[in-house]
Amino acid sequence: MKKLSRRARIASGGAVIAAVAAGTFGTVSANASAPASPTAAPVANVKSGSTTTSTHLTVDAATKAAQAALDAAERENQKITVAVVDRNGNTVVTLRGDGAGPQSYESAQRKAYTAVSWNAPTSELAKRLEQAPNLKDIPGTLFLGGGVPMAAKGAPVAGIGVAGAPSGDLDEKFAAAGAAALGH
Repeated sequence: MKKLSRRARIASGGAVIAAVAAGTFGTVSANASAPASPTAAPVANVKSGSTTTSTHLTVDAATKAAQAALDAAERENQKITVAVVDRNGNTVVTLRGDGAGPQSYESAQRKAYTAVSWNAPTSELAKRLEQAPNLKDIPGTLFLGGGVPMAAKGAPVAGIGVAGAPSGDLDEKFAAAGAAALGH
């Protein structure tokens, strides 16, 4: 069997990849244009009373809160990152201020998640670690000052987290300024 040169191996490999890609594209295109099966199951309608409705911040409201927190920190020459998460802990918006440390991005998100999960400021939750130290082991949480929940009609709808200032107290002050921008 003849040994192929490097150039020949590369050319052969490229041809194989092109053939596989063309076959995949053809399969995807054929499936995308195929009519629905006549035996497809109908969409099931859920009985009334089997669902709930939840309230979420709009992207505009989340951005307004994040910007207010960032502005409050900048007035005090602090370099922070601020994150706003929805009721389910999904990030809606994150703003990283100029000069904020690289660790602040994830910390802000985790503080926001923690605040909305327990519907309490993270500084308050940090105190609970004395009685229940295993709380810190819950994935995605961060029990340091800097996160505050936001509620509508008594139910949590979002969390705002700030990280990067020299203390959790300052982080929480800026997070509270963000929440206050929305009337909380």
